Formats: sequence, C-alpha cells, structure tokens
Amino acid sequence: MIKQCVLEDRPCTGCRECMMCDIDSSKVCDNCCRCIDRDADYIAVDIDEIIDE
Repeated sequence: MIKQCVLEDRPCTGCRECMMCDIDSSKVCDNCCRCIDRDADYIAVDIDEIIDE
C-alpha cells in the first residue's frame, strides 16, 4: 500500500516536509507546542489519522 502525503494530494515521496517545525523550517518538529495559539479559549490539536506501525 502506498502512503499518501499529508500535505499534498499525491503519494508520499519521503521528503519529510511534514516533519518540519512550523515556526523554524530548518528544524524537525520536537513537539514543543510553541506553534499552538495559547490565546484561544481552549487549546486543541486536530488528529486526522492514527498510524499504528
């Protein structure tokens, strides 16, 4: 089964762009959560899919 890209409508090419930090594009995301808007009434992260390896 071919993995789908989570950012574009195409098969995954292994570019790892989806793993990059939204604030600093030169770093891999380390789940620091600085990209989440803290001024909101509540803090939430939408989960599109759970991948079980």
